[in-house]
Amino acid sequence: MQGQENIIVGLDIGTTKICAVVGEASANEINIIGIGTHPSIGLRKGVVVNIESTVESIKKAVEEAELMSGCEISSVYAGIAGGHITGFNSRGIVAVKGSEITEHDVERVIDAARAVAIPMDREVIHVLPQEFMVDDESGIQNPVGMAGVRLEAKIHIVTGAVTSAHNIVKCANRSGLDVYDIVLESLASGEAVLTDEEKELGTALLDLGGGTTDLAIFSNKNIKHTFVLGLGGNNLTNDIAIGVRSTLADAEKTKLKYGTCVSADISSDETIEVPGMGGREPRKLPRQVLGEILEPRMEEIFTLIQREIYRAGMENLMPSGMVITGGTALLDGVVEVAESIFDLPIRLGKPRGISGLVDVVNNPMYATGVGLVLYGARNKDLQKFRIRDKNIFNRVMSRMKKWFKDVV
Repeated sequence: MQGQENIIVGLDIGTTKICAVVGEASANEINIIGIGTHPSIGLRKGVVVNIESTVESIKKAVEEAELMSGCEISSVYAGIAGGHITGFNSRGIVAVKGSEITEHDVERVIDAARAVAIPMDREVIHVLPQEFMVDDESGIQNPVGMAGVRLEAKIHIVTGAVTSAHNIVKCANRSGLDVYDIVLESLASGEAVLTDEEKELGTALLDLGGGTTDLAIFSNKNIKHTFVLGLGGNNLTNDIAIGVRSTLADAEKTKLKYGTCVSADISSDETIEVPGMGGREPRKLPRQVLGEILEPRMEEIFTLIQREIYRAGMENLMPSGMVITGGTALLDGVVEVAESIFDLPIRLGKPRGISGLVDVVNNPMYATGVGLVLYGARNKDLQKFRIRDKNIFNRVMSRMKKWFKDVV
């Protein structure tokens, strides 16, 4: 295939499915040329719990994507989620050395802002600049070339457990793939489903996955807050399995076929057939039972997210409303329940800004995979992800080199 260097692959390693999306970057757009999915077995709540199973699932998803796109996949942008992910805001301040602000000054102020105590078992995944302040002027996006004596930066730092990040890289490596970068899944989904106007005005993105629910709040085109809740579509499936006494596999099928989150919309004479366990006869149940199981759980997830938004003081940063994406967002009645809880205008987020296999990926469940491709295209020239150096000597040497460079 021509232009192999323009091929970008996003690998969404989710709790429910592994999804590989292949994109081809041209001058002004991303052309989706292949997609492969396979059920995910080795993850729980976004964290790898079985390396072998995860490697097998990745291999099968990648093989399918390779067949569809007609190219060989060797490196990917991998998504990361899970309850271990935490995000917090930080700020730094430096004196400007020359008469005007240079790229080096921007690097220095970001280094100053990220100089916070992070435990040894945690890894910095993203350092996302929010805004710069030159002297008393705030709200600056790019201060390079401006005159000033004091430069201040506000940044958002996303950290995750070293072991979880390491396991994702290890699974990809054992599948024969290099990992260019590890990307927070809600950040990737935002690339795919949000418009520039929504990011500018202020919006919340809620990615409803199988194992986790990821929140990202954007304002002034920058990310202001991130949060990962360890509840998702699998909890709904589990509730159905217990409520109607069926296997998890049958409960998942029942959820997808008959599930709804608004029990008031179901007529009282509608029935569903539930397969019996252990050779028992199938049973007929009123469909309203599903609504009574799913509605409270969905309300609980949204209430916990709303509590986090208020805890972070972000409730006034979402004038354009909320966008809901992810596979669980396809469940009937999710948007209505969300509108009743959050009291905001809410829409379903599907990937946009792409060409090629648009009909195939025009689905909230592919938002993260497509977003990883878009993220990769935008950040192609940045430094690769690196697991924290195990060797203290390497770290000291790299710091000394940086000091000497600053002095010279």
